[in-house]
Amino acid sequence: MYYSQLRAFHAVAAHGGFSKAARKIHISQPAISDQVRKLEERFDVRLFDRQKRSVVPTDLGVKLYEITRRMFDREQEAIELLSESQALRTGHLRMAADAPMHVVKLIGDFRKAYPGISIVLNVGNSDEVLARLFEYQADIAVLASVPEDDRLWHITLRSDPLIAFVSREHPWAARKKISLKKLSREPLIMRERGSITRATIEKEFARLGISYTVAMEADRREAAREAVAAGIGVGIVSLPDFGYDNRLKPLELTDSRARITESLVCLKERAQLRTVAAFWEIASSRHTTPPHDPANAI
Repeated sequence: MYYSQLRAFHAVAAHGGFSKAARKIHISQPAISDQVRKLEERFDVRLFDRQKRSVVPTDLGVKLYEITRRMFDREQEAIELLSESQALRTGHLRMAADAPMHVVKLIGDFRKAYPGISIVLNVGNSDEVLARLFEYQADIAVLASVPEDDRLWHITLRSDPLIAFVSREHPWAARKKISLKKLSREPLIMRERGSITRATIEKEFARLGISYTVAMEADRREAAREAVAAGIGVGIVSLPDFGYDNRLKPLELTDSRARITESLVCLKERAQLRTVAAFWEIASSRHTTPPHDPANAI
């Protein structure tokens, strides 16, 4: 309510006169004089001793100037902070991913371009990641399956086939390929329900009319890998999810048509946030990575 009046008072006190203050804050001298007069009249006080060639703050004016100096210093700090953020020299970006390996390279590229932006990455299954996005706990998500929803924007990062993997002690470890039909005779290590990998595998078995046995459900990739390494059963993942583990052997699935697609996703209403838009631009320029060829990778 008193911002303009306090700003006018502060300028006069800081620059020692109405004319200098008017030039500094780019308003007319009559206007700045009027603002100071209104402030004095409103509180029935005298803030300046007005002399012919100088304006000197009263004792009350000196005390008020100490307050306004701190006030406008803070305002300048706020402007500088916002300017830094606008230039992406400071700030943070919250991300959630169902498979972190698909986004860490992009995070590295982003950090090289904007080293002042800190990043928080949370990992969960697809349901958890999508919930974080809709609850504004994540600015950007990486998802294997993007629902049809007008609130979302997305671009495809990659598309990869399913593979099986077994322990190096398993009789199939000498193979390079296996069929889903043959695989179904073994106990399977499956991800929890809500996982896109689990849903994709189930659709493939249903397409082929194959029944199967689940030996164990694992709510994280790491748990599934440990179970397979321990010889509890056979696992199925997308090719990049397998990564590398010298205890395990990947096998191409000869009769699987399914592919796991990973996409970068954000809410349309947040797409114009500078950090989101900057990450999106980097991802858009790099998302043409060709899918893996199982014959070459396994």
